[in-house]
Amino acid sequence: MFSKNSENLKQEVSEYVFKLANIAELREGDNSSHLIRIRAICHVLCLGLGIPKRESEIISIASQLHDVGKVFIPDEVLFLQGNYRDNDWLTIQKHTIDGSTFLRKTTSVYLQTGAIIAEFHHERYNGSGYPYGKREDEIPLAAKIFAVADVFDALVTPRPYKDLLDEKDAYELIVDSKGVLFDPKVVEVFKSKYKEIISIKNSQSN
Repeated sequence: MFSKNSENLKQEVSEYVFKLANIAELREGDNSSHLIRIRAICHVLCLGLGIPKRESEIISIASQLHDVGKVFIPDEVLFLQGNYRDNDWLTIQKHTIDGSTFLRKTTSVYLQTGAIIAEFHHERYNGSGYPYGKREDEIPLAAKIFAVADVFDALVTPRPYKDLLDEKDAYELIVDSKGVLFDPKVVEVFKSKYKEIISIKNSQSN
């Protein structure tokens, strides 16, 4: 009755990760479709980089945990629309470390990978990101993959706090940021897989 094959177990783990990740998204309104798109786009990018299927699945599933640290941000800071004080901005930046700390102490490879992505997903290739100002190969590959997927999705899907960007403009922004904000190898795969990525975006629109 309780015996399950590996495929069923993987599906269960995937559902558990999604539910955990969605806790953070629900604080800002139900944006579960964002998690679905991010997972799918990361998977496309991973495979395009030649990452083995099993590792690609782990990274893409774990990517949904990127913002779990936002559950620790106080409401009065989380819901500010600009006009941040220095302390507010530091509190927001700390969601990367809080998320990683929350996920890190585990034997689960999904949560361990999620901890890495949570901690480093706002780092940028030229060192302009946070929380540490890491650059180039100092940033874990999973986080560099996620950064491209996340920024593109944020640009082309509706958000209450920003204007929607045309897909062509968003594409050009990612490509123009090659070697600046984003890893050049990841951007090249983004370019080669763009039709698949747009298909994902259109099939999972808000």
